[in-house]
Amino acid sequence: MNYGYIRISTDKQTTENQRFEIQNFTDKRQIFINEWIDETISSTKKLEIRKFGALLQRMQKGDVLIVSELSRLGRNLMQIMKILHDCMEKDVMVYTVKENYELGNNINSKVLAFAFGLSAEIERNLISQRTKEALARRKAEGQILGRPKGSKSQMRKLTGKEDDIKSLMNKKISYSAIGRILGVHRLTVSSFVREKI
Repeated sequence: MNYGYIRISTDKQTTENQRFEIQNFTDKRQIFINEWIDETISSTKKLEIRKFGALLQRMQKGDVLIVSELSRLGRNLMQIMKILHDCMEKDVMVYTVKENYELGNNINSKVLAFAFGLSAEIERNLISQRTKEALARRKAEGQILGRPKGSKSQMRKLTGKEDDIKSLMNKKISYSAIGRILGVHRLTVSSFVREKI
């Protein structure tokens, strides 16, 4: 079986880019994807609660796993290494589109996977460290970080939906019903109406 795995972290992202990349890759190599697995979940979540965890359990010798990049599999070096180790133990081939890796049960694949996972983790740590250092420097310079105390953000959950709310209110629809329609609490609707409409 050939599996295409797609993972995004939030519902604000889209799976289409990853699907497009994998589809192009498989078309060029004349590989047919038997099953697509896509999920919206952080890679920091335990494998047991991810669809990918169930996929790892049922994959068998000779199966092929195709992902857009190794970082879709896990968040840190240890998690990626464990997943690749499990795949290699089962003789499951792993293809990554962006890095163009073919990882099977051989020493070259193991070294490559280790090097990639290590470099990815180092890069994440460096970015995090640079961000912390920049914030510390700005704070030391006396700059106040974040929104000023007591101020409110100009952007609200319902910003941009004023016309919809007015239309619903003209139809004599209650704040509770408007809240259900827009996916917010009735008090959010009433305070927004008081301040903005």
